Amino acid sequence: MTGWLGPVTLVAALLTTGLMAGLYYAFTISVLPGLARAGDLAFVGAMRQINRAILNGWFAIAFGGSALLTALAAGLHLGDPAALPWILAALVLYVSTLVVTFRVNVPLNDALDAAGDPEGRDPREVAAVRAAFEARWVRWNTYRTLACLLALGCLAVAALLRGGA
Repeated sequence: MTGWLGPVTLVAALLTTGLMAGLYYAFTISVLPGLARAGDLAFVGAMRQINRAILNGWFAIAFGGSALLTALAAGLHLGDPAALPWILAALVLYVSTLVVTFRVNVPLNDALDAAGDPEGRDPREVAAVRAAFEARWVRWNTYRTLACLLALGCLAVAALLRGGA
């Protein structure tokens, strides 16, 4: 097999994917429903600040690390017919969350930011900004949550089935 590097990489992929699944899940079950109950000004202001705050090193480690570590784990398990299909499935699922993030969520975040500070603006403008953002962002975040949870499950199965474990 791959000595210690294969299982360590698989566990690291499992952990970083778990962090991302947890982040998406927390947004899906608490942050977004909570913000849905807020007024337009609070919603737009909070999402703009969240979108800025999340761009940090800790987020980058999990966000990018999951894909890199899962790809590396796949490469290190090429000779393991039990684990490899599960690792590859996890990689496809997680990469799909990246595609959605960069094609849908980030452009929506950028549009929200470009709309400017909602403070002191006409409430109808702020409502329009929210309407252009919220439903689509929430829908695709739900997809990211499900896909990332499935990726996490696939990595868990791979760890359990790993040859020689």
